Amino acid sequence: MPHLPHILLVDDDHDITALLSDYLRRYHFEVSCAHEDIGMRQVLASSVVDLVVLDWMLPGTDGLTLAREVRTQSRIPVIMLTARSGRFDCVMSLESGADDYMSKPFEPRELVARIQAVLRRVREQPAEQTRPQDAQVVWFDGWRLHRMERHLTSPAGVVLPLSNAEFRLLTTFVNHPRKLLTREQLMDEARGRETEAFDRSIDLLVSRVRQKLAKGRVADAEPCADGVEPVEELIKTVRGAGYIFNAREVQALPAWGA
Repeated sequence: MPHLPHILLVDDDHDITALLSDYLRRYHFEVSCAHEDIGMRQVLASSVVDLVVLDWMLPGTDGLTLAREVRTQSRIPVIMLTARSGRFDCVMSLESGADDYMSKPFEPRELVARIQAVLRRVREQPAEQTRPQDAQVVWFDGWRLHRMERHLTSPAGVVLPLSNAEFRLLTTFVNHPRKLLTREQLMDEARGRETEAFDRSIDLLVSRVRQKLAKGRVADAEPCADGVEPVEELIKTVRGAGYIFNAREVQALPAWGA
């Protein structure tokens, strides 16, 4: 399935976000909505967002402050929406780190055109991406692996502690997505330099990681949510050969204070 650009709409007007969501989906965008700063941070922490459409006037933290926050923690592009139309307001939006600016009211088709233009510019720029191997937080199909804390967070937000061996095995998998890894390769990389005994097979260790993933999925309100592989499909057994970590997408994430 081709990657659909993921747009995050942040506006306290629920009617506007509902209408814009429906409109953007017609143009093959994936859309999430938030209505205040907390909701915005939750979406950014739990999924990969390609662009934020951000309203200036929000309850709690205002849009300008949130735009600066996004810019200090990531390169996610931002389009600012506001009922203000003065030149000074436009300058303030751009100085906050926004990539573009639109005054309300506006035509939804113009917003689509601006989103497409910003995304095109971002694609054409040389990327300075953090590799999953170097990131403190790695996202895969709705899950988050926290390297510093050595725990896993499910798509529903359930925190699952990992043993040293489980952490190293899962780290090996996210470093080599969609590649066949033999039991010998997994044993070599998962063993690490510690003296932790490996008197049981790598298959048992894989089973333990699968159980952790299954435990996190049971807590989800929607166990078959789109974009999240079933546990039995996420780590696939290749009979007589080894295992494949079958995540559809693995990306480095900013910590976002999580």
